Amino acid sequence: MISKIINTIEAELQETWAIEPTGHDWEHLRRVRDMALHLQSLEGGDRKIIHLGALLHDVSDHKFNGGKLNANGDVTNKWLTELNCPEEIKKKVCELVDKISFKGALVEQGKLSLETQIVQDADRLDAIGAIGIARAFAFGGNRNRPIFNQDLKPTLHDNFEEYSKSKSHTINHFYEKLLLLTAKMNTKSAKKIAEERHQLMENFLKSFYQEWNFTTLKQ
Repeated sequence: MISKIINTIEAELQETWAIEPTGHDWEHLRRVRDMALHLQSLEGGDRKIIHLGALLHDVSDHKFNGGKLNANGDVTNKWLTELNCPEEIKKKVCELVDKISFKGALVEQGKLSLETQIVQDADRLDAIGAIGIARAFAFGGNRNRPIFNQDLKPTLHDNFEEYSKSKSHTINHFYEKLLLLTAKMNTKSAKKIAEERHQLMENFLKSFYQEWNFTTLKQ
Protein backbone atom coordinates (compact mmCIF):
# COMPACT_ATOMS: atom_id res chain seq x y z
CA MET A 1 0.00 0.00 0.00
CA ILE A 2 2.73 2.48 0.96
CA SER A 3 4.59 1.87 -2.31
CA LYS A 4 1.44 2.71 -4.25
CA ILE A 5 0.94 5.90 -2.21
CA ILE A 6 4.55 6.93 -2.80
CA ASN A 7 4.26 6.29 -6.54
CA THR A 8 1.05 8.33 -6.75
CA ILE A 9 2.60 11.26 -4.88
CA GLU A 10 5.80 11.19 -6.93
CA ALA A 11 3.85 11.19 -10.20
CA GLU A 12 1.71 14.12 -9.08
CA LEU A 13 4.65 16.16 -7.82
CA GLN A 14 6.69 15.47 -10.94
CA GLU A 15 3.87 16.84 -13.06
CA THR A 16 2.72 19.81 -10.98
CA TRP A 17 6.15 20.95 -9.77
CA ALA A 18 8.02 20.46 -13.04
CA ILE A 19 8.39 24.21 -13.59
CA GLU A 20 9.09 26.25 -10.46
CA PRO A 21 11.48 29.22 -10.71
CA THR A 22 12.83 29.50 -7.15
CA GLY A 23 14.71 26.20 -6.86
CA HIS A 24 11.92 24.39 -5.01
CA ASP A 25 10.83 22.35 -8.01
CA TRP A 26 10.46 18.60 -8.61
CA GLU A 27 14.20 18.22 -9.12
CA HIS A 28 14.76 19.64 -5.63
CA LEU A 29 12.24 17.18 -4.20
CA ARG A 30 13.91 14.34 -6.12
CA ARG A 31 17.36 15.25 -4.83
CA VAL A 32 16.11 15.55 -1.25
CA ARG A 33 14.35 12.18 -1.58
CA ASP A 34 17.45 10.50 -2.96
CA MET A 35 19.73 12.03 -0.33
CA ALA A 36 17.33 11.20 2.49
CA LEU A 37 17.15 7.58 1.40
CA HIS A 38 20.94 7.49 1.15
CA LEU A 39 21.28 8.88 4.68
CA GLN A 40 18.70 6.38 5.92
CA SER A 41 20.80 3.53 4.55
CA LEU A 42 23.68 4.78 6.71
CA GLU A 43 21.87 6.07 9.79
CA GLY A 44 18.72 3.95 10.07
CA GLY A 45 15.18 5.14 10.69
CA ASP A 46 11.85 4.21 9.15
CA ARG A 47 12.40 4.28 5.39
CA LYS A 48 8.71 4.77 4.57
CA ILE A 49 8.39 7.82 6.83
CA ILE A 50 11.60 9.29 5.43
CA HIS A 51 10.56 8.69 1.82
CA LEU A 52 7.17 10.32 2.26
CA GLY A 53 8.53 13.14 4.39
CA ALA A 54 11.19 14.02 1.83
CA LEU A 55 8.61 14.16 -0.95
CA LEU A 56 6.10 16.25 1.01
CA HIS A 57 8.38 18.58 2.95
CA ASP A 58 7.67 21.59 0.70
CA VAL A 59 4.00 21.11 -0.20
CA SER A 60 3.05 24.32 1.63
CA ASP A 61 6.29 26.06 2.56
CA HIS A 62 6.03 29.38 4.43
CA LYS A 63 7.94 31.14 1.63
CA PHE A 64 5.05 30.45 -0.75
CA ASN A 65 1.91 30.35 1.39
CA GLY A 66 1.95 33.85 2.83
CA GLY A 67 4.24 33.13 5.76
CA LYS A 68 2.28 30.41 7.57
CA LEU A 69 4.88 28.20 9.23
CA ASN A 70 3.10 24.91 9.90
CA ALA A 71 0.88 24.50 6.85
CA ASN A 72 2.89 21.59 5.44
CA GLY A 73 1.31 19.24 7.97
CA ASP A 74 -2.23 20.31 7.12
CA VAL A 75 -1.75 19.81 3.38
CA THR A 76 0.11 16.55 3.92
CA ASN A 77 -2.63 15.26 6.23
CA LYS A 78 -5.30 16.01 3.64
CA TRP A 79 -3.37 14.36 0.83
CA LEU A 80 -2.42 11.22 2.78
CA THR A 81 -5.98 10.90 4.08
CA GLU A 82 -7.31 10.95 0.53
CA LEU A 83 -4.81 8.21 -0.35
CA ASN A 84 -5.90 6.08 2.63
CA CYS A 85 -2.48 6.17 4.25
CA PRO A 86 -2.33 4.24 7.56
CA GLU A 87 -2.99 6.59 10.47
CA GLU A 88 0.28 5.94 12.33
CA ILE A 89 2.40 6.64 9.26
CA LYS A 90 0.36 9.72 8.34
CA LYS A 91 0.73 11.19 11.82
CA LYS A 92 4.52 10.77 11.81
CA VAL A 93 4.91 12.23 8.32
CA CYS A 94 2.75 15.26 9.21
CA GLU A 95 4.82 15.89 12.33
CA LEU A 96 8.03 15.57 10.31
CA VAL A 97 7.18 18.06 7.57
CA ASP A 98 6.22 20.72 10.11
CA LYS A 99 9.54 20.55 11.95
CA ILE A 100 12.31 20.68 9.36
CA SER A 101 12.19 24.32 8.23
CA PHE A 102 15.01 26.73 9.08
CA LYS A 103 13.47 29.39 11.31
CA GLY A 104 16.39 31.74 11.94
CA ALA A 105 20.06 31.49 12.82
CA LEU A 106 19.52 31.76 16.58
CA VAL A 107 16.24 29.84 16.85
CA GLU A 108 16.42 26.53 18.75
CA GLN A 109 14.60 23.71 16.98
CA GLY A 110 14.12 21.28 19.86
CA LYS A 111 14.32 17.50 19.80
CA LEU A 112 13.70 15.77 16.47
CA SER A 113 12.99 12.16 15.61
CA LEU A 114 15.68 10.34 13.63
CA GLU A 115 13.44 10.41 10.55
CA THR A 116 12.98 14.18 10.88
CA GLN A 117 16.71 14.67 11.39
CA ILE A 118 17.47 12.76 8.20
CA VAL A 119 14.97 14.61 6.01
CA GLN A 120 16.08 17.93 7.47
CA ASP A 121 19.72 17.07 6.74
CA ALA A 122 18.85 16.05 3.17
CA ASP A 123 16.94 19.29 2.59
CA ARG A 124 19.76 21.38 4.04
CA LEU A 125 22.40 19.57 2.00
CA ASP A 126 20.51 20.67 -1.11
CA ALA A 127 20.73 24.26 0.13
CA ILE A 128 24.55 24.30 0.18
CA GLY A 129 27.33 23.57 -2.29
CA ALA A 130 27.09 24.23 -6.03
CA ILE A 131 23.36 23.57 -6.30
CA GLY A 132 22.74 25.55 -3.14
CA ILE A 133 24.50 28.56 -4.65
CA ALA A 134 22.42 28.25 -7.82
CA ARG A 135 19.20 27.93 -5.83
CA ALA A 136 20.04 30.94 -3.66
CA PHE A 137 20.38 33.24 -6.67
CA ALA A 138 17.35 31.73 -8.39
CA PHE A 139 15.24 32.50 -5.33
CA GLY A 140 16.72 35.97 -4.91
CA GLY A 141 16.08 36.84 -8.54
CA ASN A 142 12.52 35.56 -8.34
CA ARG A 143 11.92 37.84 -5.32
CA ASN A 144 13.57 40.86 -6.95
CA ARG A 145 16.38 40.91 -4.42
CA PRO A 146 19.74 42.46 -5.31
CA ILE A 147 22.75 40.20 -5.64
CA PHE A 148 24.81 42.23 -3.18
CA ASN A 149 24.74 45.48 -1.21
CA GLN A 150 27.96 45.98 0.71
CA ASP A 151 26.31 48.55 2.98
CA LEU A 152 23.67 46.09 4.21
CA LYS A 153 25.15 43.68 6.73
CA PRO A 154 23.71 40.23 7.61
CA THR A 155 21.43 39.70 10.59
CA LEU A 156 21.38 36.58 12.76
CA HIS A 157 17.66 36.36 13.43
CA ASP A 158 16.43 35.08 16.79
CA ASN A 159 12.81 34.53 15.77
CA PHE A 160 10.93 33.18 12.79
CA GLU A 161 8.85 36.31 12.18
CA GLU A 162 11.88 38.51 11.51
CA TYR A 163 13.64 35.82 9.48
CA SER A 164 10.62 35.14 7.27
CA LYS A 165 10.09 38.85 6.55
CA SER A 166 13.73 39.58 5.66
CA LYS A 167 14.23 41.18 2.24
CA SER A 168 18.01 41.26 2.31
CA HIS A 169 20.32 40.70 -0.66
CA THR A 170 21.36 37.20 -1.70
CA ILE A 171 24.94 37.35 -0.45
CA ASN A 172 23.62 38.05 3.04
CA HIS A 173 21.63 34.82 2.80
CA PHE A 174 24.91 32.90 2.89
CA TYR A 175 25.75 34.41 6.29
CA GLU A 176 22.22 34.33 7.65
CA LYS A 177 21.61 30.67 6.75
CA LEU A 178 23.70 28.73 4.23
CA LEU A 179 27.10 28.95 5.94
CA LEU A 180 25.49 27.97 9.24
CA LEU A 181 23.96 24.72 8.01
CA THR A 182 27.02 22.48 8.17
CA ALA A 183 27.29 23.00 11.92
CA LYS A 184 23.56 22.35 12.27
CA MET A 185 23.53 18.97 10.50
CA ASN A 186 22.07 16.25 12.71
CA THR A 187 23.73 13.07 11.46
CA LYS A 188 27.38 12.15 11.09
CA SER A 189 26.84 11.11 7.47
CA ALA A 190 25.34 14.49 6.56
CA LYS A 191 28.09 16.40 8.37
CA LYS A 192 30.70 14.59 6.28
CA ILE A 193 28.94 15.41 3.01
CA ALA A 194 28.36 19.01 4.11
CA GLU A 195 32.04 19.77 4.72
CA GLU A 196 33.01 19.73 1.04
CA ARG A 197 29.92 21.69 0.02
CA HIS A 198 30.62 24.26 2.73
CA GLN A 199 34.16 24.77 1.47
CA LEU A 200 32.86 25.27 -2.06
CA MET A 201 30.65 28.11 -0.81
CA GLU A 202 33.56 29.68 1.05
CA ASN A 203 35.64 29.56 -2.14
CA PHE A 204 32.78 31.03 -4.15
CA LEU A 205 32.41 33.97 -1.77
CA LYS A 206 36.14 34.65 -1.83
CA SER A 207 36.08 34.80 -5.63
CA PHE A 208 32.88 36.84 -5.59
CA TYR A 209 34.41 39.59 -3.45
CA GLN A 210 37.59 39.63 -5.53
CA GLU A 211 35.60 40.11 -8.72
CA TRP A 212 33.21 42.61 -7.12
CA ASN A 213 36.14 44.78 -6.10
CA PHE A 214 38.21 44.15 -9.26
CA THR A 215 41.10 42.76 -7.21
CA THR A 216 41.75 39.92 -9.64
CA LEU A 217 42.21 42.14 -12.69
CA LYS A 218 45.66 42.14 -14.26
CA GLN A 219 47.34 45.35 -15.40
